[in-house]
Amino acid sequence: MKAIGFSEHLDIKDPKSLFEFETPKPTPKGHDLLVKVNAVSVNPVDVGVRRSGHGKLSKPKIIGWDACGIIEKVGSQVSLFSPGDRVYYAGSFKRSGSNSEYQLVDERIVGNAPKSLTDAQAAAMPLTSLTAYEALFEQLSLSQDKTSNEGKTILIINGAGGVGSVATQLASNAGLTVIATASRPESINWVKSHGATDVVNHRKNLVNEVHKLGYKYVDYILELKDIDSHWKEMCELIKPEGAIASITENRRPINLRLLTPKKAIFAWEWMYTKSYYHTPDMQSQHEILNKIATLIDNSELQCTLTQSLSPINANNLREAHSLVENGHMIGKVVVADWED
Repeated sequence: MKAIGFSEHLDIKDPKSLFEFETPKPTPKGHDLLVKVNAVSVNPVDVGVRRSGHGKLSKPKIIGWDACGIIEKVGSQVSLFSPGDRVYYAGSFKRSGSNSEYQLVDERIVGNAPKSLTDAQAAAMPLTSLTAYEALFEQLSLSQDKTSNEGKTILIINGAGGVGSVATQLASNAGLTVIATASRPESINWVKSHGATDVVNHRKNLVNEVHKLGYKYVDYILELKDIDSHWKEMCELIKPEGAIASITENRRPINLRLLTPKKAIFAWEWMYTKSYYHTPDMQSQHEILNKIATLIDNSELQCTLTQSLSPINANNLREAHSLVENGHMIGKVVVADWED
């Protein structure tokens, strides 16, 4: 089968940074699904894994953590799906990725693809939806009951990014007042159209920006970009007994003591944790993805695809990586359909 990967951590402008090669088609076992991949999305994690590291790998590494496709074969323990089912998923950090014609993925982290979306649109949604959902409803312990969230506020830092675009919608649907950060006219319009009540500029002092809106504190904060720059601001803005969740890695130690007087909660969100450690609640990702698909099909959640490239080849994947690397991406970019 065709696959696209890398063996050296090169600049994306280098043709060898991502290249096409042939590799054996895998065989499903246990809970595995063998999926014929029709569309893939590129996320910041793809860029991070491709760029980080030194030296040359002994064999090409296949990355990619978003896909939509059709199940071709199933393992002996599979009970949730059958061959021919159309699925979408974000995959595992420990296994070969979606940038290949066929991929093995555990059924417990796979959902039925939204019926109302194309393959490209569906491939844009899994990783960001799982991350946003887990961050809000598991790590921040938000209620999904609108009545209980009445009058509560959440600050979402980087509201126009992939995760932010889903999180603003989910939080708004849950009845919260959403304050999202954005700095450009197009990103401001985007977050407002996806559920943000108010918008503040993350390039300015967030404390001043939120205070200007009339809020002394916010009940929740979801940090999606540059925790180091915003940590002190978040600690100042969070309400006593409030909660903060972050998906970004800190490059320097964060001072948790700043949260002590407020008895505030801080939690990390990493979408891969359940599949990485095979946690007892691993199958919850299957359930979340099915719930997201229902919300989309009921027009309660908008697809966040903004750019689509075709076909799936090394050139277009490099282009997609470049779009994500520039740091100004609104929504998601997808590469769809393999060349014959």
